[in-house]
Amino acid sequence: MNNHFLILGSNVNVNDALGDYSLTLVDTLDTLAIMGNASEFMRAVQLTVDNVSFSGPCTTVQVFEATIRILGSLLSAHLLIKDSDKPFGSLTPTGYTNELLSLANDLGARLLPAFENSATGLPHPRVNLCYGVPEGELMETCTAGAGTLTLEFTLLSRLLGDPVYENAARRAVRTLWDHRHRHTGLVGNVINIQTGQWVGRMGGLGAGIDSYYEYLLKSNILFGEREDLEMFYEMYASIMKYLRRGRRCQDVFKDVGNGGSPMFVNVDYASGKQLNYWMDSLSASFAGLQVLAGDLEEAICTHALHYSIWRRYEALPERFDWQQKSPNVRFYPLRPELVESTYFLYQATQNPFYLHVGGHILESLNRHTKARCGYTTLHDVVSKTQEDRMESFFLSETCKYLYLLFDTDNEVNKNSLKYIFTTEGHLIKLDPSLRHNVWEEFKFPRTTDGCYGRCEGDRAVAKTDQSFVSHSCTPHSALRKYALPLSRERLGEIEAMVGLYGNQQT
Repeated sequence: MNNHFLILGSNVNVNDALGDYSLTLVDTLDTLAIMGNASEFMRAVQLTVDNVSFSGPCTTVQVFEATIRILGSLLSAHLLIKDSDKPFGSLTPTGYTNELLSLANDLGARLLPAFENSATGLPHPRVNLCYGVPEGELMETCTAGAGTLTLEFTLLSRLLGDPVYENAARRAVRTLWDHRHRHTGLVGNVINIQTGQWVGRMGGLGAGIDSYYEYLLKSNILFGEREDLEMFYEMYASIMKYLRRGRRCQDVFKDVGNGGSPMFVNVDYASGKQLNYWMDSLSASFAGLQVLAGDLEEAICTHALHYSIWRRYEALPERFDWQQKSPNVRFYPLRPELVESTYFLYQATQNPFYLHVGGHILESLNRHTKARCGYTTLHDVVSKTQEDRMESFFLSETCKYLYLLFDTDNEVNKNSLKYIFTTEGHLIKLDPSLRHNVWEEFKFPRTTDGCYGRCEGDRAVAKTDQSFVSHSCTPHSALRKYALPLSRERLGEIEAMVGLYGNQQT
């Protein structure tokens, strides 16, 4: 049970993430199932049913965090229990009568007021679970906060047969899409929910915007909505055109071509001009998204850059200045993004290099973050000083992806085309029934190639004028499977770029 709220009562940045609703207990339910601990899963479900309530105390929460951490986990655990195939064994607690779904519905109803009194349909960033939007609440939200609700809200709608949640989330996504820049096709990172004006003009891959791209693609895979796929690939083409720097990844593999090491930069969303010289740790997830989109070679390059930073510090600083070759925000809160991308690259390539990467990350975590009870945030990746804090996503994502990386016989790995992960790492089984809603007759069927939208990327990409994107669902060559992902020379260039050589401690 999460008691940090009682200790940290005045720390809003902590409390509106924790929520005072047993965050870690709920957020990690499906982790227990995936790791094969059915008895602890059922015990945790019963603890949730018996102890979790959203009716009091009247906490103010972030809509985004409550959705991805709590709502998503409740729905994932409910679906695992109700899966008649029982791929993880019997997970049904005695007398279970859809209590997790009822809790999800209760939470969803308490989050819906975030969409009220918004001229654009974009949600307010915070709500009080008893009273709705707090008085004086900011009228600005980040792109990810407004655009990363579709999986959980649509899933809730389709399980309940009630369109209200899906309609609210989809309207927000369409609003963001409609406000992309007419020339670059990019979106900014902070928007006014009343005027639709971009308050934050930065277009990038990291904090405040990352999962917006992710949910465009994953929403198509899970629900079959064609417009989501088209929006994703059009946005992806804009990203590759305006944010991408350095030589082509195809040329990197061949050791030819001109230009620096491949990377993505932060730009002004309207002009495409570079704004700064830093990248943040959340952008490490983009390689995993590129794998899902079928752009495997680009994913390998993206991952190599972030792993080189990990090799230097044995952690990922929250923000790294690649011009100064040093972190300018030094803490590491046990984030999962690099592990996530490592897992997906191993699944796509079966290259044992990524097992080595996972082993290195695991060793680093045990060396620098292990505490007497659990694991701890690094306050400074250089000095390795620690903070008394372990985010719930460490158990729901970081540990889960590390476990799955090495558990080759896990159900998730043996039948990977049957599952998708939410942005918080919650497991959802792909089910044709979820690609249909009872309030519309038209639906997009599963593709005949069995990819649930993943291979459709080839056809969508063909509509774009974007030469970087490689074809999805094509086999990875045996030579590449056992060789280093990049040549030693090209890896050396990336390592030098982040200051890995010379043992610099800044």
